[in-house]
Amino acid sequence: MGDGYLTTHVLDTARGCPAEGMTILLYRVSGNSHRKIAEAVTNADGRTDAPILPKGKFKPGSYELIFGAGDYLRATGQAGDEPLFLDQVPIRFGMAEETHYHVPLLLSPFGYSTYRGS
Repeated sequence: MGDGYLTTHVLDTARGCPAEGMTILLYRVSGNSHRKIAEAVTNADGRTDAPILPKGKFKPGSYELIFGAGDYLRATGQAGDEPLFLDQVPIRFGMAEETHYHVPLLLSPFGYSTYRGS
């Protein structure tokens, strides 16, 4: 098997700390098809306890991480009025090679960013 795998990390930039307890879903995307292949919850460090897509299950292609930002923001008292500006935060990305991909989320109640990390 190859050496590819996927990790993620969520930082709460409004509070300046890791985002603990956020649900993250991982989908494989092919055309109009979305197939959920993993689900995890962030730990005290804002990371999943294991790669969300581990070695052995990795396959190059298009993927989408969906971060449960709204539930996290409600739980931490940052939600504000309903409907929330940010609730489900989807990040669609491609993985073309058998290597480590790291896709973090930097989150506040009114904005987010991501990048290909290391």
